[in-house]
Amino acid sequence: MITKSTEIVSSFTKILGSLADKEKIIISRRIWLNWEKETLQEIGNDYDITRERVRQIEDVWIKKIWRIIKTTELSKIQEMWEELINLHGWLLIKDNLINGVINELKIDKAINPGIVEIILQSDFNITKSKPQLWTKTYFYFPEINKKVVSEVHKEALKMLKKKGDILEKNSLYEMIKINLFQSYGKIETVLVDSILDIFTDIVKWEEKYIWLEKWKILNPATLKDKAIYIMKKEKKPVHFVELTNAISTHFKEPVKTATIHNELIRNNEFVLIGRGIYVLKEWGYKPGTVIDVIIDILWKVKWPLSTDAIIGKVLKTRKVKSSTVYMNLQDRKHIERVWRNLYQLKK
Repeated sequence: MITKSTEIVSSFTKILGSLADKEKIIISRRIWLNWEKETLQEIGNDYDITRERVRQIEDVWIKKIWRIIKTTELSKIQEMWEELINLHGWLLIKDNLINGVINELKIDKAINPGIVEIILQSDFNITKSKPQLWTKTYFYFPEINKKVVSEVHKEALKMLKKKGDILEKNSLYEMIKINLFQSYGKIETVLVDSILDIFTDIVKWEEKYIWLEKWKILNPATLKDKAIYIMKKEKKPVHFVELTNAISTHFKEPVKTATIHNELIRNNEFVLIGRGIYVLKEWGYKPGTVIDVIIDILWKVKWPLSTDAIIGKVLKTRKVKSSTVYMNLQDRKHIERVWRNLYQLKK
């Protein structure tokens, strides 16, 4: 098997030699062979034809070299793509497929990926997607139901917008499979995963999470956004010192504890619920002191509550000692005891 980039280029150049001069020139210009890679539009301008017409001509000419490739060592590249694409539900974005072939066959990393792409594209058993806004180029088996591709994307968008927040990939994928089962039958998880790689408005993060590209949290730049990112990832109350360490570790940059604490204090996205312990406001927490929480609880129920009942409700939203709650119940400005162990708002 040819694995050196120079040998692959040499073998591929010989195959191009079997084409007419115009065919050879256009393919060479498209894959950056001997000169800079050029766009369909640039080539179309030279020949006074549309970019779509250049793409159509390119496809026809690329298919012409398929039979020649089958008689050379380069055929191993085509054999490998079938194995890889089968493992991913019969569909893979271009970069993942090309890089997968290069890695699996241990091809020299200096290889021009455009050559590998042409070799794959020449195979009649695989189809390359047409250029489309907000999507990445992908290869797929013709048997793939193209409507499934668009429906999986629509379902993902709908659920992410409804949630309005990060979702775990596995959870999202299962919901998509359930919702589309009646119309399309069983859809493999690997296919859902491969389909969502296509669309640039959906982004995967750390092999576990998925969300919309337009959400700022995708690429946190400010300390506030980084704090929100870590807290959403942890999904639990966090002390500002622990949060500082997590930000420094994850984003690999030194951060001062005082700086993070100041960000938490001055931004209303965060709520202090204990000594140095913070949560996100969007989780349903309200800002305020312990007495503020007690007042809110009693105002909502409209009748007296026991000490234990009040303490229990407060501890659901504040990380404080029971004795702290009891001490705040002695606030005669706002609270009054109406019977031994019962308290209500002062009238």
